[in-house]
Amino acid sequence: MRRLRISAISYLNTAPLMWDFEHGEVGSEFDISYTLPSDCACSLEAGSADIGIIPAAAYASVPRLMVLPGIAIASRRPVRSILLVSKRPLEQIRTVALDTSSMTSVALTKILFAKWLGGDRKFTPMAPDINRMLAEHDAGLVIGDPALQIDRSRYFTLDLAEEWIRYTGKPFVFAFWAVRQGSLQESQSLDLAEVFQRSRDRGLEPASLDQITREWAPRLGLKERDVRSYLTENIYYQLDAACLEGLQLFYRHAAEIGALPVAPEIDFLGAAKAAIV
Repeated sequence: MRRLRISAISYLNTAPLMWDFEHGEVGSEFDISYTLPSDCACSLEAGSADIGIIPAAAYASVPRLMVLPGIAIASRRPVRSILLVSKRPLEQIRTVALDTSSMTSVALTKILFAKWLGGDRKFTPMAPDINRMLAEHDAGLVIGDPALQIDRSRYFTLDLAEEWIRYTGKPFVFAFWAVRQGSLQESQSLDLAEVFQRSRDRGLEPASLDQITREWAPRLGLKERDVRSYLTENIYYQLDAACLEGLQLFYRHAAEIGALPVAPEIDFLGAAKAAIV
């Protein structure tokens, strides 16, 4: 039986999720590749990956996926890594460059403007180069590690998770693990939910966070305390009932404004759906 192929994201916020795969024996049971969030979904759709940490938005458009229960990249407070960056105040923004790395943050940006910030804006997909974005547009959406590296004292910035929570009172779910249904017959000997939940839990242990912090701080040019606070305070790694409510609301708003197709009911691997409280 061949090894299952995992498509993961090469961002700081996935480091705890990948702990066992990078530091434990379980990693030898999978083939792992790293890419951008949007490309994880493409790999699942194309059949070149079996399991992927997909942007939440991808679940609305990629068919025949099952969600691993209990695990997410979410936020219940400002997230720091999903930013709208501008040299001018919000009310003066008319054109927005959208980071092509994430379908979810793009949809979230469009929802916030359409529902609460004023919808008269022009959106243009662009690579996440903030200097070029702001040379050609009033504002730019930047996600992930590049957003953490933005000097926010130089710009007007909006933390999009903070804005979502302000207007909805719900957490925001950016990504979660999904499995192609066609791959499940090849994983009968593995309890995938347990494997991935255990990796997350071990990655969030203090000693693991110490190591992640030491490795990633110089890589991103950030202070160690800022890396650790991001992982422990800004990112929430549980896909719990409150996060599911926020996720469903995101899907409804995105469909209403035409940012995403109507999302199917969330199909959890196994009988976990009833166990989420």
